[in-house]
Amino acid sequence: MGHVEIGHLTYVLPDGRPLLDDVSFRIGEGVKAALVGPNGAGKTTLMRLISADLQPVEGTVAHSGGLGVMRQFIGSIRDSRTVHDLLLSVAPTRVREAAARLNDAELVMMERDDEKTQMRYAQAITDYTDAGGYDIEVLWDTCTLAALGMPYDRCKYREVNTLSGGEQKRLVLEALLRGPDQTLLLDEPDNYLDVPGKLWLEQALRETPKTVLLVSHDRQLLANAADRIVTVESGNIWVHGGGFATYADARKERNERLDELRRRWDEEHAKLKRLVNMLKNKATYNDGMASAYHAAQTRLRKFEEAGPPEVAPKDQLINMRLRGGRTGKRAVICETLELTGLMKPFDLEIWYGERVAVLGSNGSGKSHFLRLIAGDAVRHTGVARLGARVVSGHFAQTHSRPELMKRTPCEIVMTEHAKLKNEAMKVLARYELAGGIAEQRFETLSGGQQARLQILLLELSGATLLLLDEPTDNLDLASAEALQDGLNAFDGTVLAVTHDRWFAADFDRFLVFGSDGRVYEAPEPVWDETRVVRPR
Repeated sequence: MGHVEIGHLTYVLPDGRPLLDDVSFRIGEGVKAALVGPNGAGKTTLMRLISADLQPVEGTVAHSGGLGVMRQFIGSIRDSRTVHDLLLSVAPTRVREAAARLNDAELVMMERDDEKTQMRYAQAITDYTDAGGYDIEVLWDTCTLAALGMPYDRCKYREVNTLSGGEQKRLVLEALLRGPDQTLLLDEPDNYLDVPGKLWLEQALRETPKTVLLVSHDRQLLANAADRIVTVESGNIWVHGGGFATYADARKERNERLDELRRRWDEEHAKLKRLVNMLKNKATYNDGMASAYHAAQTRLRKFEEAGPPEVAPKDQLINMRLRGGRTGKRAVICETLELTGLMKPFDLEIWYGERVAVLGSNGSGKSHFLRLIAGDAVRHTGVARLGARVVSGHFAQTHSRPELMKRTPCEIVMTEHAKLKNEAMKVLARYELAGGIAEQRFETLSGGQQARLQILLLELSGATLLLLDEPTDNLDLASAEALQDGLNAFDGTVLAVTHDRWFAADFDRFLVFGSDGRVYEAPEPVWDETRVVRPR
């Protein structure tokens, strides 16, 4: 069994800003703990400190049972690594090191075949065997069958960039959950997983005896899988010993208690200062008061040296003013629409003011459908058109916005929406994007900050039809709730692709892209379309 223990950890960003200040906590054996907090608070940094990717300014990090790590970003479209390389990257250190020596020995064998080289190669094979390398390849066969549907020998040389994001995540999760490491760090393991994948992950987390510390923004996954909530905010860390269901109330009670302690400290501080000033004045004409004055000074000094209690963290005040506007009765019209190779023809009418969630497994065509409605060139037959006075605004799942690169949020808002700098900063402040964040380049923002900026741009565009592709994937808890509030007040139509079960509960209609290519409506959210009996 494993554990993680952090002692008096302090970390300062390269630009000199303190991020974590003297934080301590422990995750005990077998605990499933979720790391939550505002975007940019330091969740990923903390994970990197535990995995030794970063070094703290002060403090200690300890863990036991071996450490398996899933980093926030696994692969990319330019990732030329193979499936073998990916699995090896999350294998125990001893296996990775033995595999590197074996690879070096094999390269030398290709150049020369003398006795010394053969001995080195034989020793490398022995070391790899002793480290458990061939045993773990048997395990990888189980992992590739579960994640990719094929044995390891058939896919080990396949490039990672040919796998979907969900396949990459599932493969790494299979390897870590089945592997020998007893302590796991999982940074956003649910991103890119469809709901069946998330359900599998929740069950796997509940069943594994391993100790797990994970970062996730999926509120349903947190509610179903986490039995501890570790919060990072304002440079501090605190642990809620219950699950997510009671977390909001626990956080409110904690902040109220901190506010009360600070109020009492301020009152006592003011009282001591008044006492010192009074005794000082008396001591000027009464020598007998000098000792009392000095004693009061000492008491005040010790009180101030002990310092005030922790300040309750400021709640995020994200105020999304998605306005929209009146349009024709029909906002979206589809007639015998077929996305080539992805779905069978279907008809659809979406009416002004409706909230329609688009559900279905990965690869079923949902994002292509949204892109087509947004006006992108997507291969199709049939008709897909907007109604009268409908202006669409598209939120892209990947945040791939080349036109925003190398520009700051302040520059983007000023340039694209003719705002003066003080006006731009005011609207950015409503999305918690003011201050230093407003002067950072788009590509340096966190995923959640990029998402909030995209939503702000939709607000400023005056769109009356919002086309949202996985909008909550990178939003922290407060931002996701602010988006839901903003959409509830929006005077227009919303069409959203989502795998977020909590988010989907707010929608009126549910359009399901079935795994067999059929598109149908359901009265309730459907996360496994086979549960719905469809007419023949």
